Amino acid sequence: MKKSAGKQMITIAGGVLACSMQMMGCYPLAPAYFAAAFLEGVSGVWLTAAMYIGMLYFMPLTATVKYAMALLVTAGAIKLVEWANEGCPAFLAAILTAITTMILSFCGGLLEWKDQPEVLAVFLEGIFVFGAVILLNRGIHFFMEWQGRGNRIEQEPVDRGKEERLSGYAESFQGLSQIFMNMSKKKEQYTAEELGQMQNELTGRLCANCDCCAICWEQESTPLYGILSNMITSILNVGTPAKESEEELSHYCKHSKDMVEEAVRVFEKASLNRAWYNRLLENRQTIAEQLDAMAYIMKDCAKEEKLLDTQEKKALAEIRYRAKESGIVIEEMHLYENQEGRLRLTAGLRSKMGGCVSVKSFLAAVSHALGKDIRAAADCRSFISKERTDFLFYEDTKYRSVQGIARLKKDGAQISGDNFSFLELERGDLLLGLSDGMGSGSAACKESEMVLDLVERFLEAGFSVETAIRMMNSAMVMKGESDLYSTVDLCMVNLYDGAADFYKIGAAGSFIRHGQEVTSFAPNSLPVGVGTNPEIEHKKITLKNGDFVVMVTDGVLEYLHVPNPEETMQEIIESINTNHPGILAKKILERVLLFTGGKVSDDMTILATCIWEK
Repeated sequence: MKKSAGKQMITIAGGVLACSMQMMGCYPLAPAYFAAAFLEGVSGVWLTAAMYIGMLYFMPLTATVKYAMALLVTAGAIKLVEWANEGCPAFLAAILTAITTMILSFCGGLLEWKDQPEVLAVFLEGIFVFGAVILLNRGIHFFMEWQGRGNRIEQEPVDRGKEERLSGYAESFQGLSQIFMNMSKKKEQYTAEELGQMQNELTGRLCANCDCCAICWEQESTPLYGILSNMITSILNVGTPAKESEEELSHYCKHSKDMVEEAVRVFEKASLNRAWYNRLLENRQTIAEQLDAMAYIMKDCAKEEKLLDTQEKKALAEIRYRAKESGIVIEEMHLYENQEGRLRLTAGLRSKMGGCVSVKSFLAAVSHALGKDIRAAADCRSFISKERTDFLFYEDTKYRSVQGIARLKKDGAQISGDNFSFLELERGDLLLGLSDGMGSGSAACKESEMVLDLVERFLEAGFSVETAIRMMNSAMVMKGESDLYSTVDLCMVNLYDGAADFYKIGAAGSFIRHGQEVTSFAPNSLPVGVGTNPEIEHKKITLKNGDFVVMVTDGVLEYLHVPNPEETMQEIIESINTNHPGILAKKILERVLLFTGGKVSDDMTILATCIWEK
């Protein structure tokens, strides 16, 4: 951020006044004020010229010579330190200024300059200069960073109408979704009207061209209505006409055999039409769910993050002060707070002297100023260069995670049909995923890989886990060309508070180890891709420091050959004494192979994760 010319002029004018303060024959405020203002980036030429004028006006000639040399030496020393370290901390500049002033005072005494201070005064002057540089530098910094009311409004990069617009879009999408949903009510049974249409189509095809049509249908008491109705009902219930209806029909119609065959054909045609109609309704329902998901995202985006630039202006000024000492220039910076109270910082940074400065230096400055640990976004650069780069920082999480995996493919198979996923999201959530494709081999592998890939993409786009699962299932249903299905086993861990949400569709049980106690979660649902409304089994628990989560595919549990495989797996996990997730997963797999006699009858995958406090 460029400093205003008015503030620069006020700071330079303050340098003239600093030359007028005398203590015990010394003028310690002059070098101290110069070093503090020079560190802050006030124009060196104008500052030096103004202070020379002040020294000539307020100081005797010998003092003017001494402090004029002190200013030049101090400026050179600070520049040299900045060139070597990309920045000069205030305490180091204070030491350099104090030493320079003391040396020149001693040298002046040795050369018998007139009006030189005593030895005690020289030491006291050095101590005063040291403290004054630190205090004045901080004071000048906060003065230069102070924002008036008008400037504050200009800094807020907020579109006031965005929330209303997005909320309006979300309501529109939800309304459209409701329309599609109302159109998507499946026909599970034939109505009386539809059965009547089948009967009319049947008689219209055969009876219209028959010579006996008038005899059969013009009689008021003809039994054909009842016979055909019973035959169609029989076809509806069991798929074939009842023999009684066929025999009874043969007494009244000479084309009874053709009539039965045509009835079966008409019903098959009606069943096919209904299947396609229901398929169309499923697609409508899929579109409705996707519109609902879009509405959810828009509502989430409409929840405006709170801009904290005004409330935290002191903290932001402290960040600038500490970043400046590390040789970092902050051209633009904004602090936000999300709905959960987590902080997010955006900053446009460059190095002061044109070299490279580690981002860790800036993170240390931010963490100290905000009183919270801060982390850089995953795709941020590691160094700050001379060209401006925009960085994104988040409040750091309380927990970190370590994962381990152990897997075996089915005997005789070239590739495993199981796939797994570890994904740490920027918002501080960790996704653990397992998917078991039905069967084994490359087809099952591609299916399970697609399932996890879709879930990851939707979560990275900002969708909730439930919405991501439903949209992924919609895509799998619409794809469904090979009748291949996959299980979904997800665990979303909030690394801020340890809350873990398990989501399972057709997956095997999961296990949580806390100390030596192991609990399990064993669901029972169909895989994804079977229907448009998957049954998502959900369970929420809270993990603590050192807790393990063990997720397995069904190939691990099914071949234990015990009455209750979940209890057996709990005993296996309890018997293994290790804090390493990779070792835990491998030892579990080794114990499982003891139950199977070393045979791998299905793909086996074990995913173990542990969370630790940072």
